[in-house]
Amino acid sequence: MKDTPINFEIVNQKIKESGLAKVGEASIREVKKLVDQIEKGTGEKFVRMEMGIPGLPPSKIGIEAQKAALDNGVAAIYPDIFGIASLKPEISRFVKNFMNVDVNPEGCIPTVGSMQGSFAAFMTLNRMYANREGTLFLDPGFPVHKQQLAVLGQGWDAFDVYNYRGEKLREKLESYLSTGRFCSLLYSNPNNPSWICFTDTELQIIGELANKYNIIVIEDLAYFGMDFRNDYSKPGQPPYQPSVANYTDNFVLLISSSKAFSYAGERVGMMVLSDKLFNTTAPDLLRYYKSDNVGYAMVFGTIYSLSSGTNHSSQHALAAILKAANDGKFDFVEVVKEYGAKAKIMKKMFLNNGFKIVYDKDVDKPIADGFYFTFSYPGFSGSELLEEFLYYGISAITLTITGSERNEGIRGCVSLVQRSQFPDLENRLRKFNEDHKG
Repeated sequence: MKDTPINFEIVNQKIKESGLAKVGEASIREVKKLVDQIEKGTGEKFVRMEMGIPGLPPSKIGIEAQKAALDNGVAAIYPDIFGIASLKPEISRFVKNFMNVDVNPEGCIPTVGSMQGSFAAFMTLNRMYANREGTLFLDPGFPVHKQQLAVLGQGWDAFDVYNYRGEKLREKLESYLSTGRFCSLLYSNPNNPSWICFTDTELQIIGELANKYNIIVIEDLAYFGMDFRNDYSKPGQPPYQPSVANYTDNFVLLISSSKAFSYAGERVGMMVLSDKLFNTTAPDLLRYYKSDNVGYAMVFGTIYSLSSGTNHSSQHALAAILKAANDGKFDFVEVVKEYGAKAKIMKKMFLNNGFKIVYDKDVDKPIADGFYFTFSYPGFSGSELLEEFLYYGISAITLTITGSERNEGIRGCVSLVQRSQFPDLENRLRKFNEDHKG
């Protein structure tokens, strides 16, 4: 039996009981379940880096507003499916204040988290043209987006964008879009899992090609304002959160309240359609909807069918949070800078113990410290490293399931790692390095 920080026999037993053919190919939730079982069986606490969920307290502004809404009886009342009256203009103000992008409140739609926003976007936008098949992903990315397309029976394709940064992106992207296969294109910025951030040059390339080929760009802003190398916290003042919306009118923005506002549990997010897209007519939508207007089909066709709107009280919470941010009374960026501070410390621990950062550059600059980072260890594939890590009390996910071509890497999320766990993390990494270095 190996001398590992976590009981070797119990870990081995729990892996067998999980029924997973390969731990390295497990989904995020499957890894979570397996680690839960190992912790229960051994009584040992893991350094949990697999789940991309908030590790900070939720916004008190939201909590108080939600309590007040419940006290006022909203739990008994269906909300309008297109969003409550106080929320929609605050979403529009937020996009203007922090992105310098003008959108009509009509196209600002609350959703059951960004996950419902992406699902609704795929369902509606990928049906606008009968002769196109689906979505192009600029990977690496969030694995569940592809699962959503599988459930919908829609096609997709993808490429790892890391080797096509800067002007090199144009030719590579055009080689896909020029085929006429796609209705939409999706990426996250900052990126999950690599934490790369697109430059204005790259966003302009994406926007110009979206215009040329009439592609709808779905911009996933789950980590809004969290490239801490720039201060995006001042409403109405540059710099602004970078966005493709500066270069095309063919866009949908998915803005999450989960990370930026630590309000994940109430499942409320924002889907923002450009004015042009909201008012676009697409006759092929009539195959599925009563109207060929994109905005009408999205709200009264898709959102109505999926959930009849979003939780009533949480909309009041989000409206209050956004109003405070818009009025300059709530610096949401300052609150989440803790993620960047922890990432800087944790990355140093990994590097000091023989690990390498996989996605380490933003074009010609070092990657930012943020919610995620990616790492590898010489001689291991990502799948092998993830499974071996279980014996050392550290959990993560492989890059393979994110569409990355870097099969040697795994993704770690800093959010749930407490500073009090740093000594454990450092000791386990040191032990791992001692056991495996050449």
